[in-house]
Amino acid sequence: MRPWVMTQEWRDVLFLHWPVSAKDIRDHIPSELKLDLYDNMAWLGLVSFQVKGNRPRLVPPIPGLSSYLELNVRTYVSYKGKSGVFFFSLDANNPVIVKLATIGNFLPYRQANIHLQKRNNIFSVSSKVSNANSIPETLITSFEPMPEIMEGTSLERWLTERYCLWTKINNDLYRVDIWHAPWKLQNVKGGVVENSMASFLKGDYQKNPPIAHYSKRKKVRSYLPIKEK
Repeated sequence: MRPWVMTQEWRDVLFLHWPVSAKDIRDHIPSELKLDLYDNMAWLGLVSFQVKGNRPRLVPPIPGLSSYLELNVRTYVSYKGKSGVFFFSLDANNPVIVKLATIGNFLPYRQANIHLQKRNNIFSVSSKVSNANSIPETLITSFEPMPEIMEGTSLERWLTERYCLWTKINNDLYRVDIWHAPWKLQNVKGGVVENSMASFLKGDYQKNPPIAHYSKRKKVRSYLPIKEK
């Protein structure tokens, strides 16, 4: 077993998922990757959460780098029979984290204005990206988690139980493996107020209500990248 190199805790995780046409996504992922389909559809995921305790192995959390908010936009792919995630964007409200994560163009992190508020049991998430290097994109949503932990359908497990990601640098494909315990998901009430994320998509997926889930927290470990052959 390889030693992990980074750990962090994800808190107040919101999953939003939409089925989308495979042809609308195919040209936006590396050619080496195969789109993972469910019911003959590709799936777009928006996942927001608060990062806590972010640190390298054997190093205590560093003030200013250990906590931030993130919103990622992803789809589901496979490579040589192994299933995982491909990120179209990863937005964070910590400029230092964004600068470090984009060294060598390893992951498509972007600086964003992200806010998370909780009043009673209702969460509000807003994220806005507006810079010279990207089309302005916004997500505003409000939701209330239901108290019961759900058993989860095969689709819900398929969407969330993903333990690696791929990224392409120049002509090389890399895989990053992660570890965490299985998700404990809760249904949510609420809706999306505004959504212009994944603006490259030709379809109008934003008009449809998403499949939405919430999870209170998850401790995650990640491993060194592996160059695929």
